[in-house]
Amino acid sequence: MELDSLLSLVDRAQEMARRYDATYFEVRAQLDVSDGLFMRNGVVEAFSLDSTSGISVRMLVNGGLGFASTNRPDSLSSMIEEAYKNALAASKVGKKVALSRESFGRAEFSSPYRADPMEVPVDEKVEYMKSIDSPAAERGIAARVLWLLSSRSVVHFVNSEGAEVKGDVRRVTLMVRLTHISGAGATQEFTQPGGSGGWEIVDGWRLDEKVAYLSDSMKERLEKGVPAPRGVKVDVIVGPQVAGLIAHESTGHPYEADRILGREAAQAGESFVKPYMLGQRIGSPAVTVIDDPTIPGSYGFYLYDHEGVRARPRALMREGLINEFLHNRETAAEMGVSSNAAARANRFDREPIVRMANTYIAPGDVSVEELIEGVSEGVYLKRFMEWNIDDRRYNQRYVGSEAYAIRGGRLAEPVLNPVLEVTTPAFYSSVDAVAKDLEFEAATCGKGDPGQGVPVWTGGPSVRLRGVGLGGT
Repeated sequence: MELDSLLSLVDRAQEMARRYDATYFEVRAQLDVSDGLFMRNGVVEAFSLDSTSGISVRMLVNGGLGFASTNRPDSLSSMIEEAYKNALAASKVGKKVALSRESFGRAEFSSPYRADPMEVPVDEKVEYMKSIDSPAAERGIAARVLWLLSSRSVVHFVNSEGAEVKGDVRRVTLMVRLTHISGAGATQEFTQPGGSGGWEIVDGWRLDEKVAYLSDSMKERLEKGVPAPRGVKVDVIVGPQVAGLIAHESTGHPYEADRILGREAAQAGESFVKPYMLGQRIGSPAVTVIDDPTIPGSYGFYLYDHEGVRARPRALMREGLINEFLHNRETAAEMGVSSNAAARANRFDREPIVRMANTYIAPGDVSVEELIEGVSEGVYLKRFMEWNIDDRRYNQRYVGSEAYAIRGGRLAEPVLNPVLEVTTPAFYSSVDAVAKDLEFEAATCGKGDPGQGVPVWTGGPSVRLRGVGLGGT
């Protein structure tokens, strides 16, 4: 469906919705387009082009919430009738739904750009990818996978309470995965810069330099690396890439209010966090974790969510205390608070659910060198190549890629595959210092049934942990 034609349906749909005796209704038109290039070992193997567009409506009737969608302009009436019937049916089963009271108005937002990433010629994108692949190929990295994705998401949202929000965000990201094999040993590296805006943002990544650095690091660790300490408690410093993943997985996900309230696990997942834990200490005073959709140029950028609520930074953990959960209007009403604009849907035919945006451990005021100087014996786990965490987001495991021994406050030889195994409270409680080297990487966060992948940033600085368990493979 063409964009102008799609957006013109919003007024028609809300006029139709007003004819029903719904307590509340909302209409959302959404267009999502993307193109992707997949390169393996310097050869483009696939080009993808994806486009979805349509319109949806949600209605609240007698405490039941109903949803329906269509991508056919001639079926608006039947779509709205379906949403109404679904709401009526929902009102007869389960607990009643209420929505938090919010202030609404008219607003527009977009991601500024100079060169639309969707309009950049394919040949130019291929040449850019080859320039990133080349440093690794020149260093003998045999397995190299690159995936470049450009996208645009346009949303027009209105509701019966006076909201009218228009958003238009362009994004670009490049995922790089490298595998190096030497004799019987193998190691991997992964990096994914990304952001909102135009094609011009790729120049700031300096990804060719980073790929060269990662390639050299992979070769060095296989040639000179020593086995990691196993079954011991040591001081560990984790780098920004590791800290960012931990912030996302062990704070962002378990602080999603739909998980906390026990919404169907297949749709929302589970959480070790309970509503009564607000204000409880879970980490040291050195740790603050933020989720902020409003960061300009971020991959998870938006200024209003898909329920028309204005976004703001959300301090999930403040100085080690559980401070705030991620809410949509439904979970906010159930917990007696206002929504903090965490409702997102990845396409028109998906209902908005509670999602993260840009989740990160807030930086401190010391240098990485000062963190290292404070460790007499330990390991610097700078980057990871493998991780897993249970569905409650409590027990977790991170396998290091680039890692070094620390002796007498100085970095020593590379360490092979150190494994950090820790619970969420144990990790955050063991933090005694946080550096100022905040970095972000892009990701696609998966959640929901049917599944929804949304763009996010994971971020953090280097973080020092005292006396945590370390293993090795």
